[in-house]
Amino acid sequence: MKLAIIGGGGFRVPQVFEAIAADDAPARIDELCLYDLSESRLATVHAIIRQLAATTRYAPDVTVTTDLVEALQGADFVFSAVRIGGTHGRIVDERTALDLGVLGQETVGPGGLAFALRTLPFMTHLAKAIRNIAPEAWVINFTNPAGIVTESMRAELGDRVVGICDTPIGLMRRAVAAAGATTADVRFDYVGINHLGWLRAVTAGSDDLLARLLASDDALGEIEEARLLGFDWVRAQGALPNEYLYYYAYTREATERIRSAPLTRGEFLDRQQAPFFAAPGDDPLATWMRTRRDREASYMSESRRDDESRRAADVDDGGYQRVALDLMAALSTGRAATMILNVRNGELVPQLPDDAVVEVGCTVDGDGIRPWPIAPVAGEMLGLMAQVKAAEQLIIEATRERSRELAWRAFAAHPLVDSVAVARLLVDRYRERFETISKLLD
Repeated sequence: MKLAIIGGGGFRVPQVFEAIAADDAPARIDELCLYDLSESRLATVHAIIRQLAATTRYAPDVTVTTDLVEALQGADFVFSAVRIGGTHGRIVDERTALDLGVLGQETVGPGGLAFALRTLPFMTHLAKAIRNIAPEAWVINFTNPAGIVTESMRAELGDRVVGICDTPIGLMRRAVAAAGATTADVRFDYVGINHLGWLRAVTAGSDDLLARLLASDDALGEIEEARLLGFDWVRAQGALPNEYLYYYAYTREATERIRSAPLTRGEFLDRQQAPFFAAPGDDPLATWMRTRRDREASYMSESRRDDESRRAADVDDGGYQRVALDLMAALSTGRAATMILNVRNGELVPQLPDDAVVEVGCTVDGDGIRPWPIAPVAGEMLGLMAQVKAAEQLIIEATRERSRELAWRAFAAHPLVDSVAVARLLVDRYRERFETISKLLD
């Protein structure tokens, strides 16, 4: 099987290689093709992979290319993990929002909408190329904002594109472990949209594991998401939240902590990774491993006290590369897997449009991806999902129609933008600071 990685010069790509070359990998990739526009980044990532390959028995053949057609030809799977604008673009996303007094974060709120505006044109081009060159390939999207990007790509690829994220399945695994069970024993109910969702039920036979978790401070203390949002709030909602709900539940606190920090997350990653890619040294693998550890340990640091470190078990929780490999394995071997994925809504949440992409539990096997039925969504959960989804669909429409007015409506519709006037300023300032957005919304 051939796997093409779009964004093959990305910092985290060696983690994908580690997963597919591991002794216990559930499926084997024969050819790994890394595509990127940056030859220097491809060379650095390729050097790391060559070092990793020297210590594994199951390393696939690895090629690198800046030619998209070459990358896609013969691909059985296409994995997309691109960052249009690089870390500099992320810095502008964050700082532009913070300067106007609203949350500055990569995928949540106005930063995520700006990220989508400059990313969707390329992703549409990519989807059309895949449709023409590798129409039978499965497309696994991790490009952020993952839900918006996956929904936009569906216009060209339909059910052959699926979005992944490691946060929902990580939450479920932590909850199961804290309850003293194993994932093979449980059924669960998870519903949301990307970076906004809830684990609403976890059962093993007739045993209500979620109720047991919510009743125990010790058990909740083992779950990173419960620590982030607070035990009382988790109990009040009767569900375990996706960690990104921190930004909705504690918007003031998160905005202030990000604003008052010496660096935004984008600035931290830029200062960390730019020197690495500029001079990886004689042992790029060792340098990469040190840099990677610092990156993972500092994830969502604004949500923790200054004296609180991220726990090792949360840092080493599988990651997106394991989700991607499990998905490829289930589709290619037919061995059924239980996953949480970004898929077409259909009738899962009747109050949302049929073509909306939602994040739910699924069974995956050789016949494809089948979402599980879910319990009705109501109240504040439905309200938040509907409001954010409306903003997402407006930003997709704004990109397709090249409409500044639709973009303004999208920003104004988002619950983390508290003023129509601020929404207009956001659109105008992102247009000023990104040539791609300026040309799109001319």
